[in-house]
Amino acid sequence: SFETEEEAIQIANDTPYGLGNYIQTADRERGMRVARQLQSGMVEMNWCPRTVGFPFGGYKQSGNGREGGVYGLQDFLETKYIAGIGHDME
Repeated sequence: SFETEEEAIQIANDTPYGLGNYIQTADRERGMRVARQLQSGMVEMNWCPRTVGFPFGGYKQSGNGREGGVYGLQDFLETKYIAGIGHDME
């Protein structure tokens, strides 16, 4: 058990794994604040399950990278920066 929000976050993060967490709260702002501090790839709040297209993956020893939706495709893409677009090149 825990006494404070900070203690709950510390307990949740005190693991070598970080696939997912669950938060049950009536205070949405508090839930979002806590979710941002949790070291996991997914956080479900108030029984709102993941749906198709959302990223699946963890932190720490729960893996690196994401599956699902646009996030799952990014591992297969290469980014290229090209300067000079829109300038008169004559």
